[in-house]
Amino acid sequence: MNRKLAQIVSVIFHPLLVPSYLFYLILYVLPSSLVSFPLVSRWLVQLIVFFSTFLIPALGTLAMVKTGYVQSITTEKRSERALPLLFTLVCFATTSYMFYQEKQFDRLFFLIMLVITAGVLFTYLISFFWKISAHSVAIGGALALLVLLQIWLPTDISIYLIASTIFIGGAVLSARLALDAHTPAEVYAGLALGLLLGAGSSIFI
Repeated sequence: MNRKLAQIVSVIFHPLLVPSYLFYLILYVLPSSLVSFPLVSRWLVQLIVFFSTFLIPALGTLAMVKTGYVQSITTEKRSERALPLLFTLVCFATTSYMFYQEKQFDRLFFLIMLVITAGVLFTYLISFFWKISAHSVAIGGALALLVLLQIWLPTDISIYLIASTIFIGGAVLSARLALDAHTPAEVYAGLALGLLLGAGSSIFI
């Protein structure tokens, strides 16, 4: 994969965007019976997820760049990852707590956000000594969750989504390696962590 394509893939499937993609699939693509939240109001859930898991963390990281706490918004150096990841963790944990507290939201929303938040937490902790791939953690977790939802509520469309996610996952891993952003071990360890966390949620889903 050439560097230009690798950069495009890395941006489109940035870890901060994966929650929004996943919730869009749950809210609008997978069968409506998967969640009880009214279809006419599901845009609100999508908006909450987009703002709290992408826009606010991204703006926070940008502010850190502007103030000199971080050199680049891509946080290429392991030593730069701690503060942006901690801020992201707080945003994700707050969203998880809100979905837990507000009973009008489906329990599935909380469980999905809990798995995603756990992924950020482990990435944050590991990043103190190793630069595990956050892209891989995100795509691995998304894949595992889609597989679990297919087991829970089998549908033809879920199979296509799983196959597409496997293809996308391969592209994302290849992109991170092509950009020399990570070693193969960091990429595959991230994928394994994401899959493990997603699979672990089967206890609750």
